[in-house]
Amino acid sequence: MTDVSFTTDRMLNFGDCDISGTAYYPSYLNILNGVVEEFWTVIGYPWHEIIWNERWGTPTVHLSCDFSKPSFFGDKLTFRLTVLKVGKSSLRLRHTVHCGEEQRWSGEQVLAASHLDTHTSMPWPAEVKAKLESFLPADGMDQPQG
Repeated sequence: MTDVSFTTDRMLNFGDCDISGTAYYPSYLNILNGVVEEFWTVIGYPWHEIIWNERWGTPTVHLSCDFSKPSFFGDKLTFRLTVLKVGKSSLRLRHTVHCGEEQRWSGEQVLAASHLDTHTSMPWPAEVKAKLESFLPADGMDQPQG
């Protein structure tokens, strides 16, 4: 399978942790939101432009997470975002988060294209849908390997 995932690193900062220095899960979700925002910027659709200029957004309509190992203040975490499915107006993503070779947590997220003025769903603009589909695995598998 061709790896077309988006990968980026984040440092686990002091403010992301509880008193014991362990990652606090709401901070994980805030960091994840930043990773998703970075993905949209890298593919050419920064949120500040689509929100203010084009008046559409990508709200999360579903999110599930599994936390397998704790992370600690100072850990460098690698976030891997994989596009699993591009629908008419939705996008299903898989997230895996590692520290070195050790997986720390994973999750799935569904985003929906939404008109910001009417708060209703909308189909992806054709060029956006094509760009998102370019991140689908070439072999058509629904789950990333490894």
